[in-house]
Order: sequence, then C-alpha cells, then structure tokens
Amino acid sequence: MAQQLTLALAGTIRHDGNGGVADDLADVTGLSGWLRGQAPLLREWVDGVEPPADEQTRLDVVAVRRAVRTLFAAAVRPEPPSRADSSALLSPAEAVERLNLTAAAVPVHPVLSWPDGAAPTLAWAAEVGDIRLRLTAGLARAAIEFLSSPAREHLRACPAPRCVRYFIKDHPRQEWCKPSCGNRARVARHYQRHSAGR
Repeated sequence: MAQQLTLALAGTIRHDGNGGVADDLADVTGLSGWLRGQAPLLREWVDGVEPPADEQTRLDVVAVRRAVRTLFAAAVRPEPPSRADSSALLSPAEAVERLNLTAAAVPVHPVLSWPDGAAPTLAWAAEVGDIRLRLTAGLARAAIEFLSSPAREHLRACPAPRCVRYFIKDHPRQEWCKPSCGNRARVARHYQRHSAGR
C-alpha cells in the first residue's frame, strides 16, 4: 500500500499528451479529485474523514510530493531522473528532513486486533488531530516506508520520449512505465534511423 500511494503521489506530475508536463495538483480542484481517487489508500491515515481540499492542503501535499520526487531522482541514480524534475529538486538531505518532519507531525500508536478464532494483526493508529496534518504525515510515512523497502531497488524513471513518470520495474525486460511509452520509444527510434539516412 505504501508503494502504491507513493507512486500515485509522484505520478501527479505526468506527460500532458501534447509534449508538455501536467500537474494534477496544480489547483484545489485537482487536489480534490486526487484525494477522492486515493481514498482507499488514505483511509488508514484519515479514518474516513475527507481531508479539506483547500489551498493550504494543496501546498502541503505538493511539498511532500517534491520531497518524494527528489528522493526518487536520487534512488534511480546513476540513471537520469525524470525530465520533469530537473529544476524542481531539493537536495536529498532537505528532502529527507522534510519527509521526517512531516511524518513526525502526528503521533501514532500500535493497535492490536485479535478477533476470536483469527490471527492477531497489528495496525498503526494516528492520534486525533488536524486532518491536514494526518493526511500529509500519512503521505510522508508511506514514502518513508517505500523508500526504505527493497522495492526501491526496482524504481526507474521512464526513458520514453516525453514521459516523466517513475515506475517499479516488475520484469527484467521491462523498460517503460506502460506499453504506450514503449510504442512511443520504438516509433521515435524508427523515425531517427530513417531521418538520419536522408
């Protein structure tokens, strides 16, 4: 779940389909749609309470995303980072500090569940507090969990022309985040080969 939520947050910066970059969190309306779309993944942190889709929440979520994309860029080295991040990255130390401070803003405690006849389970519950802080702390904790997991070793920046996404390489032969990026890369290579011969 941490991996899925963190990739979804980073994926709010994407190719716009016209050669540019789109930011799904560029305004409050975009944030509202993203929060609704991620509601199942956010439930653990916001207890079913809908976080406010206001400008301050947007700015706070974008700050976490910037730290995440900075650390994604560091994680994919020595390969190049996403082209969308070239001018917007923090230093890795600043990104780590931002995630740690944001994650620490809301205390959590372990909760044991042991229904009769079932195996015990452990969950973490956030202390009651400001829903905006709970949201951003949850995003930061998900990012920390993902970045400190073995899955981070499979993180890649998609090399397809115009793509700015990060993805998890699920198969040794996987090169792109999705098949359409692979098609675009093959078409670009074909075009370069044929135009170079003219």
